[in-house]
Amino acid sequence: MTPINNAPRRMMRQLHEIMASEDDAEVRLNKVVHLVASNMVAEVCSAYFIRGDMLELFATEGLKSEAVHNTRLRVGEGLVGLVASTRSSLNLSNAQDHPKFVYRPETGEEIYKSMMAVPILRSGKSVGVLVVQNQASRHYSEEEEEALQTVAMVLAELVVSGDLITSHDQNDGNGDRSSTTRFKGMVFAEGLAEGVVVMHEPRVEITQHLSEDYEGQLKRLDKGFENLLAQIDEIMSAEDILHHGEHREILDVYKLFARDKGWRQKIEDAIESGLTAEAAVEKIQVENRTKMMKTEDPYLRERLSDLDDLANRLIRHLMGKAGTAASKGLPENAVVVARNMGPAELLDYDRDKLKAVILQEGTPTSHVAIVARALGIPMLGQIEENLLDIDEGVQIIVHGLDGEIFISPPPDILESYRDAIGARAKLLARYDDMRDMPTVTKDGVEIELVVNGGLTMDIEGMHRTGARGVGLFRTEFQFMISKTLPRIGPQAEFYKSIIDAANGKPVTFRTLDIGGDKEVSFLKRDDEENPALGWRAIRIALDRPALLRYQLRALITAAAGTTLNVMFPMITNVDEFRLAKSILEKELARHRLNKRAMPKEINVGTMLEVPSLVWQLDSLLPLVDFVSIGSNDLMQFFYACDRDNPKLSNRYDPLSPPSLHMLKYIVKKCNEAKVPLTLCGEIGGKSVSALALIAIGFRRLSIAPAAIGPVKMMIRSLNLAEIEQYINELLSRSTSSIRPDLEAYARDHDVKI
Repeated sequence: MTPINNAPRRMMRQLHEIMASEDDAEVRLNKVVHLVASNMVAEVCSAYFIRGDMLELFATEGLKSEAVHNTRLRVGEGLVGLVASTRSSLNLSNAQDHPKFVYRPETGEEIYKSMMAVPILRSGKSVGVLVVQNQASRHYSEEEEEALQTVAMVLAELVVSGDLITSHDQNDGNGDRSSTTRFKGMVFAEGLAEGVVVMHEPRVEITQHLSEDYEGQLKRLDKGFENLLAQIDEIMSAEDILHHGEHREILDVYKLFARDKGWRQKIEDAIESGLTAEAAVEKIQVENRTKMMKTEDPYLRERLSDLDDLANRLIRHLMGKAGTAASKGLPENAVVVARNMGPAELLDYDRDKLKAVILQEGTPTSHVAIVARALGIPMLGQIEENLLDIDEGVQIIVHGLDGEIFISPPPDILESYRDAIGARAKLLARYDDMRDMPTVTKDGVEIELVVNGGLTMDIEGMHRTGARGVGLFRTEFQFMISKTLPRIGPQAEFYKSIIDAANGKPVTFRTLDIGGDKEVSFLKRDDEENPALGWRAIRIALDRPALLRYQLRALITAAAGTTLNVMFPMITNVDEFRLAKSILEKELARHRLNKRAMPKEINVGTMLEVPSLVWQLDSLLPLVDFVSIGSNDLMQFFYACDRDNPKLSNRYDPLSPPSLHMLKYIVKKCNEAKVPLTLCGEIGGKSVSALALIAIGFRRLSIAPAAIGPVKMMIRSLNLAEIEQYINELLSRSTSSIRPDLEAYARDHDVKI
C-alpha cells in the first residue's frame, strides 16, 4: 500500500484522467481496474455490476478474460454477492475458508487466497462490487480499503450516466416490485394515520467525484458548513422549540455533531486526496454507514444516524439543493417517506399537516424516534427497500400499532382503517381522562405505575400520564454523547435538573450501564466475542472505580436536601453489591467530612438482571433497600436468547411457566423480607404481560410513558382475586406460553388488554 500512501493525489489524478476521457464506458472501466491493480500491488482487480437481478463480471485485471460478461452471481451468492446484499466490505486473508465462498472455474481464481471487496453504491443502494485479490495470504490495510472505496464511489458515475448499463438493464438488484401495495415494518412511535405520500428529500445524484482544485473544494466545504449550521440555528430558534427543553436537548447534541472537528477533518482529508467536496462528504458518510450496520450498540447507531442525516443535509447544500419537503407546501394529510431522518429534519415539518413518518432504515432508540414519540407522531421504520420507489401523492394508510403500511388501499381496507383511526382517537382521549384516576383493580388492590426514562422529555411523560415517579432513570446517555468523561459539575447539574423536574415524585437513578452494546469513546475496550456477557456495567465500575466514584459524588450533590434513590446494574453476586455499596458509603463519608449539603434520605438497591442472583436472595435482601428486576436482560439470560435477533424474537415467550415461576419466587422472597420490588422492562409495558405480572404478585411496574394509559386501563378493569386463582392453574402446565390463555381470559372477563 506504500504507493497509495505516498502518492494518493497521483492515483486520483490518473483516475480523473481516465473518467474524463472520451473512451467508451467499458474501456474506461478496464483502465480503472488496471490502475487499481498496479497501485495496490494486487494481482487481481475485478469489477462486477448488477444487470437485471444478477451480478455480472464487467472487467478484470488478472482473472481469465473469457470470464468477462460470462461470470454471473445472484445478489447474496458467494462473497461478491454477500458484499452486494449487505452493502459492507469484506477483507479476508483466505477467502476460500469463508462459508459463503463460491468457486467459478471459468475465472481461474483458485490460486488467489486473500481478497478485499467493497460495494459500489448509488444513492445508498448496491449497484456493483469492486474486488482485489492476491495469491499470498494477507490482510489488506485500512488505507487500502479506503482507497478501494474511493474508486468504487467514482465507478458509480458509470451507472449514474447510463453509459455502462442502461436503466432497462440496471435494477439495483432488487427486482421490479413496483406493484407492492403492502409493507411491513417496526413500530418506532405508535399511532394510526391516513394520508398521501410525500417524499422527504429530492434524490441527489453526485455526478462529479474528482477534482484537482483542492483549495476551491475546501472553500466550497467551508461555505457548505456555514449554511448547514445557520440552518440548524434557524430550526433551534423557532418559537415552539425555544420552550421545549426536551427538543432542545436533542438538537444541542445534533448541533454538537455538526461542529465535530473529527468529522470535518476526515472530509477535508478526502478532499485533499482529490475528491470534490460533495464526494468527500459521501465517502465519509459511507464509512459511517458501514460502522452503523456493524454495531449493535443502539446509542452508537443513534449518533451515526445523526451524522448520516447531517451528511445528507451538507451534500444538498453543496449541490445547491438544500431543503426537504418541509420547505415546500405540505398537503393537509402528509405522510412523509424517507430513507432516514434526523431529529432536526422532523422538527422542520408543520406538525398540523404531518400525520405520520415512514423510514426505510432507523432504529426505535434513535433521536428522531424519541422526538416522534414525544410529539405523538406515528412512525414506522426498517421497511424493505422498495418503499422509496412508491410515487408521491398516492393514498397511504399507516398502522403504527401492527407495523403495517398500505399503498392505494382498496375501499374495504380504507373504510376499516378509518374506523380504527376514529376508535384510536377515542381511546387516547380515555387515557387522558384517566390521568388523575387511581390505579386500582376492581377489587380494591392498588398498583403503582412509574416510568422508565433517560432524557428530560421522559419526566414530562411522567407528568403527562399521571405516573407516580421514575422507576428507572438510565444515566448512560450523558456519557454516550461525550468524547471525554463528563466532569462532576455537569453530571450533578444534569441529575439535579431531573430531580427538580420530577417535582417531588421519586426518581431512581441506575448507575452507568456501559459496555456490552453501549460503548463510550473515552473508555478503550478489547473486542469481545459476546459483549452482552462481557465487561460491562458494574464489572467496569468495579474495575474502574473512579467512574463510579465520580458519578456517585455527582448524584449525592444533586440530591442535597431530598431523597437519593440509586441502584447498581448487572449485579451477579452479593460481593459485587457489597463492593459497590462500600464505594457509595465512602463518597457519603467524604461529603460529610467536607461539610457539604447531604440528601435527607438515601435508598440503595440493585438491578436483578442475572439469574445467578435469584438464588442468592437470602443473602442479598438484608443488604438492600429495594430491588428492581431488569426483565429485558433477565429473560435474555434466562433463555440464552439474544433479544435483538429477529430469528429468535418469537421463539421464547416470557409468559411461560418457567419464567413466571422464577418471577413469582422473587416476589415471594422480597415480600418475606419486606423489600420493595419493581419490575422494569418491556414485559411490564404490554397489557397482557402486565396482567400476568400483577397476578403473580407484582405491585409496582416501571414502564415507558406511552404504556401507562393502556396498562392503567387494564388494571382498572381487572378483578385480581379471580385472575390469581386462574394463573396458578396455568403455571402447573408444561406449555411454552400461557399468553393465549390470558388473552382468552381477558376477552371472557372484559379485561381491557
